[in-house]
Amino acid sequence: MNSFENLTPTKLRRAAEIKEKLQSLNNELNQIFGGLVPVTPKGGRVKRKMSPAAKAKLSAKLKAAWVKRKAAKQK
Repeated sequence: MNSFENLTPTKLRRAAEIKEKLQSLNNELNQIFGGLVPVTPKGGRVKRKMSPAAKAKLSAKLKAAWVKRKAAKQK
Protein backbone atom coordinates (compact mmCIF):
# COMPACT_ATOMS: atom_id res chain seq x y z
CA MET A 1 0.00 0.00 0.00
CA ASN A 2 2.85 2.33 -0.89
CA SER A 3 1.03 4.09 -3.72
CA PHE A 4 -2.26 5.86 -3.24
CA GLU A 5 -2.53 6.41 -7.00
CA ASN A 6 -3.57 2.80 -7.59
CA LEU A 7 -6.37 2.83 -5.00
CA THR A 8 -9.96 3.11 -6.06
CA PRO A 9 -12.25 5.66 -4.44
CA THR A 10 -14.09 2.79 -2.74
CA LYS A 11 -10.88 1.52 -1.15
CA LEU A 12 -9.92 5.04 -0.05
CA ARG A 13 -13.32 5.52 1.61
CA ARG A 14 -12.97 2.14 3.35
CA ALA A 15 -9.49 3.08 4.57
CA ALA A 16 -10.84 6.37 5.93
CA GLU A 17 -13.64 4.53 7.73
CA ILE A 18 -11.17 2.11 9.30
CA LYS A 19 -8.92 4.99 10.40
CA GLU A 20 -11.87 6.79 11.99
CA LYS A 21 -12.91 3.60 13.80
CA LEU A 22 -9.36 3.11 15.10
CA GLN A 23 -9.27 6.70 16.35
CA SER A 24 -12.63 6.23 18.04
CA LEU A 25 -11.48 3.03 19.76
CA ASN A 26 -8.23 4.67 20.82
CA ASN A 27 -10.18 7.58 22.33
CA GLU A 28 -12.36 5.09 24.20
CA LEU A 29 -9.29 3.31 25.56
CA ASN A 30 -7.83 6.63 26.67
CA GLN A 31 -11.05 7.38 28.55
CA ILE A 32 -11.00 3.97 30.24
CA PHE A 33 -7.32 4.09 31.23
CA GLY A 34 -7.14 7.81 31.86
CA GLY A 35 -4.96 8.62 28.86
CA LEU A 36 -2.27 6.12 29.76
CA VAL A 37 -2.45 4.16 26.48
CA PRO A 38 0.48 5.11 24.25
CA VAL A 39 -0.23 5.54 20.57
CA THR A 40 2.48 3.95 18.46
CA PRO A 41 3.24 4.77 14.86
CA LYS A 42 2.40 2.36 12.05
CA GLY A 43 3.83 -1.09 12.48
CA GLY A 44 3.47 -0.93 16.26
CA ARG A 45 7.10 0.11 16.67
CA VAL A 46 8.15 3.11 18.70
CA LYS A 47 10.96 5.05 17.11
CA ARG A 48 13.66 5.63 19.68
CA LYS A 49 16.11 8.51 19.55
CA MET A 50 19.77 7.93 20.22
CA SER A 51 21.76 10.50 22.15
CA PRO A 52 24.84 12.02 20.52
CA ALA A 53 27.04 10.26 23.10
CA ALA A 54 25.49 6.89 22.28
CA LYS A 55 25.93 7.56 18.55
CA ALA A 56 29.61 8.35 19.11
CA LYS A 57 30.14 5.17 21.15
CA LEU A 58 28.41 3.05 18.54
CA SER A 59 30.38 4.67 15.74
CA ALA A 60 33.67 4.05 17.54
CA LYS A 61 32.81 0.39 18.13
CA LEU A 62 31.80 -0.14 14.51
CA LYS A 63 34.98 1.53 13.24
CA ALA A 64 37.10 -0.63 15.56
CA ALA A 65 35.35 -3.76 14.32
CA TRP A 66 35.91 -2.69 10.72
CA VAL A 67 39.63 -2.08 11.34
CA LYS A 68 39.91 -5.48 13.04
CA ARG A 69 38.23 -7.25 10.10
CA LYS A 70 40.37 -5.38 7.57
CA ALA A 71 43.54 -6.32 9.46
CA ALA A 72 42.46 -9.97 9.61
CA LYS A 73 41.90 -10.03 5.81
CA GLN A 74 45.38 -8.65 5.11
CA LYS A 75 47.14 -11.42 7.05
